[in-house]
Amino acid sequence: MQLDEAKSKFIEGWGTLGSAWGVSRTMAQVHALLLVSPGALSTEDIMEQLQISRGNANMNVRALIDWGIVRKELRPGERREFFSAEKDIHKVATLILKERRRRELEPIMRVLSEIKQVEPSPTTTPEETEAFTRMIGSIHSFAEFADGAASTLIKADENWFLSTFMKLMRPGGQ
Repeated sequence: MQLDEAKSKFIEGWGTLGSAWGVSRTMAQVHALLLVSPGALSTEDIMEQLQISRGNANMNVRALIDWGIVRKELRPGERREFFSAEKDIHKVATLILKERRRRELEPIMRVLSEIKQVEPSPTTTPEETEAFTRMIGSIHSFAEFADGAASTLIKADENWFLSTFMKLMRPGGQ
């Protein structure tokens, strides 16, 4: 398989994966393109290679910047903006985990905390209230477990970075 075909298959596959994770297909494809590009790309480069509009390219690049997995690069003498993706896939996964936790897990945990304690209403039976409370408690417990696991993974990554950095700063780098 030649590079162009492999690159195209990867971009399509990453787009499909993004869709499965609740990210727009185009956003995932822009990310994939930037991941496999050896250098930074302009909006025009992204538009041309993915055959998307300027608005679509800009909107998706901005979203990827918000997620922390793409950065803007300025070049002296250039009016155009250039964009590159974080290439360390472990860091990419950690940044995505942090963002998904912030956008998805934390809001539902707030809702679940608010509705954990309910009282029967005039139109419900005590059994319905008990079943609701039990189910919400179960979901809340699972969400807390998921949040704890995400937090552990994020902290492990941050601790690894700090530990490695401190080792490098020691005399002799050991």
